[in-house]
Amino acid sequence: MVKISDIKQMLVSKQASCTEITRKYLDACAKENDTLRAYITITEKEALEAAEKVDGKLASGGVLSPLEGVPFCLKDNISTSSVRTTCASKMLENYVPVYDAHVWQLLKENNAVMLGKGNMDEFAMGSTCETSYFGGALNPHNTAHVAGGSSGGGASAVAGGLAVYAIGSDTGGSIRQPASFCGLVGLKPTYGAVSRRGLIAYASSFDQIGPITSCVEDAAAVFDAITCTDPMDMTHKSRRPVSPLIMGEIRGMKIGVAHEFFEGLNPDVKCCLEKAISTCREMGAEIIDVSFPLLKYSLPAYYILACAEASSNLGRYDAIRYGYKTENYSSLDEMICLSRSEGFGAEVRRRILLGTYVLSAGYFDAYYKKAQKLRASITQKFSQILERCDCILTPTVPVTAMKCGSNMSPVEMYQSDICTVSVNIAGVPAVSVPCGFDASGLPVGMQLIGGHFREDVILNAALAFERGSSGCYIKDSGLGVKL
Repeated sequence: MVKISDIKQMLVSKQASCTEITRKYLDACAKENDTLRAYITITEKEALEAAEKVDGKLASGGVLSPLEGVPFCLKDNISTSSVRTTCASKMLENYVPVYDAHVWQLLKENNAVMLGKGNMDEFAMGSTCETSYFGGALNPHNTAHVAGGSSGGGASAVAGGLAVYAIGSDTGGSIRQPASFCGLVGLKPTYGAVSRRGLIAYASSFDQIGPITSCVEDAAAVFDAITCTDPMDMTHKSRRPVSPLIMGEIRGMKIGVAHEFFEGLNPDVKCCLEKAISTCREMGAEIIDVSFPLLKYSLPAYYILACAEASSNLGRYDAIRYGYKTENYSSLDEMICLSRSEGFGAEVRRRILLGTYVLSAGYFDAYYKKAQKLRASITQKFSQILERCDCILTPTVPVTAMKCGSNMSPVEMYQSDICTVSVNIAGVPAVSVPCGFDASGLPVGMQLIGGHFREDVILNAALAFERGSSGCYIKDSGLGVKL
């Protein structure tokens, strides 16, 4: 897989122009996207315009910023003025925002080359990308399997050689899970580390934007590029760059391992994680046994709170202000009901109904209020554990990528998030890195969880593991661009 440094080297050494590189990626997208379904919209015009600016800057002797001229995929729930932003939903099939999200604004100002808008689960609600109105993204390592969700399109694009990196969003594991399934690095930053302005909301107190890349150093570089201060997002806190702080040295670090995360794992996943723990120990890390008894409460707490917020956030789609509108109706109430029923897919409707139920009179105290108390307890437990160790090592997902059309029940799909949702509940950062393969060759991911705003710690540990394993867990899918 191509790294950011590979593109920058080619541009600086004038081995190829940015326009030539961009055209190669666009050609690859035209060839492979019908199969992988990584992109909902290809933005050829915008990509070539940015490439021309980069070539002009190089011709005049200018110095490129870290991501300038590098082709990437932007998740389709991140607002882009003049380019449709669908959230992979019939409800927003033709919606074109009137402003840019802060993340896209930063990247556009630095001439990052957006190849297109990445496929996803509808409104980021799903774990396989199969709830997309446009058909789910497929896993480049085996197209009979899903890419994961909800940021499946970005992961499919990077693993399939149709982008150098991707920008996704993570509400309960939506960056880390597809990264794990596709053998990539996925960083879910601390809540507030990256501005959410322009991210179409699923659950506002959980959502966070982050990168999906082919290596840890690229994840750090993208993270640094998208963390600039945004005075229009009151939850955003500016942080110093992490790239200069990650040396890839794990010796002397204390890594916590909680047995609760390892219960019920697929045998191949468990074997890979045990080998990863041994590798960390051999590299000089101190492995500490810790306990996280609240893990079993994380899923119900997450789905109560996230669905409650979704119910509120998605109330605006009423066919009056914007969005899909039914053709046949006899009253205002019927128009709104039919438009929402026809415009939203089954999983989105399910979560809206669940959220409305837990917020309703008579159930608010029994469900929502208790879930909020659990959230405080889970956050406190992470703080207590991370006082004893530098980071926590867990599986990213209990299984490898499922087969397409496996028709999991909603409960089975929610259970695949067991290792990731607690991170979003607490608002702490976590990164998924490849740590092996199952018997059929599908990637397995390892998750490292850190304290608030300690992306440098988890990325440092991830880089050390990546180097200590000699990159043997990074497998090229054989698709897409070869430079």
